[in-house]
Amino acid sequence: MELSTYFQPVDLDRVGLVKNDFFTNLGMVGRIYTKDGDFPELDGAGLVLVGMSQDEAADEIRHYLYRLSLPCDGVSLVDLGNMVLGNTPEDTRFAITEVLYKLLERNMTVVILGGGQDITFSNYKAYEVLGRVINIATVDSLLDIGNDTAELTPRNWISHIVAQQPNYLFNLSNMGYQTYFNGEGLAKLMDELDFDAYRLGVIQGDMERAETLVRQADLVSVDIASVRLSDAPGQDEGSPHGFYGEELCRLTRFAGMSDKLTSIGFYGYNPLYDRRGQTAHLIAHAVWYFIEGYYKRVADFPHRDKQNYKHYMVGLNEGDVEISFYKSKKSDRWWMEVPYNGEQKEQYQRHLLVPCTYADYERAQKNEMPELWWKYYQRVN
Repeated sequence: MELSTYFQPVDLDRVGLVKNDFFTNLGMVGRIYTKDGDFPELDGAGLVLVGMSQDEAADEIRHYLYRLSLPCDGVSLVDLGNMVLGNTPEDTRFAITEVLYKLLERNMTVVILGGGQDITFSNYKAYEVLGRVINIATVDSLLDIGNDTAELTPRNWISHIVAQQPNYLFNLSNMGYQTYFNGEGLAKLMDELDFDAYRLGVIQGDMERAETLVRQADLVSVDIASVRLSDAPGQDEGSPHGFYGEELCRLTRFAGMSDKLTSIGFYGYNPLYDRRGQTAHLIAHAVWYFIEGYYKRVADFPHRDKQNYKHYMVGLNEGDVEISFYKSKKSDRWWMEVPYNGEQKEQYQRHLLVPCTYADYERAQKNEMPELWWKYYQRVN
């Protein structure tokens, strides 16, 4: 089936493309599917934007996004419009997976706007169709683990992914959970699943660690409820605590800069509660920073070519354990290698080079085992 059959055009009356006299804005360079034009060609596309049609959220975000200046020269953005809902939730999920699979198969990076965070499940399924083992990073105040036998919702989508067999999820990292919304039980369950969960205060105090968590992800899922209500009023369940808008933008810029990442979704936005478009404006800024990061990629993920890296070998426990660290000559970013020689080495290889910080290297030099390295080592050995 042609991709165009899954989409309806962008509502230009709502978006209101405006030509700026002082700078070129994103709306002027994007290839946007409108009712007066043909479905856009994907040849040469790097970034592809896909909207969800619920509550007209995607078009509200576009209203602000397409007024922003180009983050750099050479930006190429294709906007396929808004996906048409199926007759049933299952039909919709199938269509989302089909569309994302076709885009990812062509090595495109996808930005999803609107809808509930349960769309992340359909996004994951697209990688499953590709047979690609992935890491997921989620920016969320809630740990969305629930009953996997219950109907899929934004509050149990993680459990539905975990229940898939065969399973193509290597690791999941949460950034920004708030304990009073989850309790220690869910955090303990995340640990039992060998997933990573970081409280809001931990991430806010260590954005360098957050960068490594985003850099190891193939897919990032952002729940706008992770942002405090004062910065993002357009959400169903707001809280006085959460990330600041600037912190969300910093996280999405990290995501854009990661060579490994191929899809990101922004979920949970409700225009009915949005004061003067503040939340739509914030999400537009977050997407802008993602685009800026995307065009600052330096192709330094050391999966295939380790020649452009400084290699450091550190011995721990009097040489019983040796850890290889790699520092990129292009960006000064660090990775540590987890040894594995099992049957699934080819599938796991991309995830055995774990993003880390210089502080992790320093700790290893002091004979302290990097926690993330040990967690990955236990998972695969």
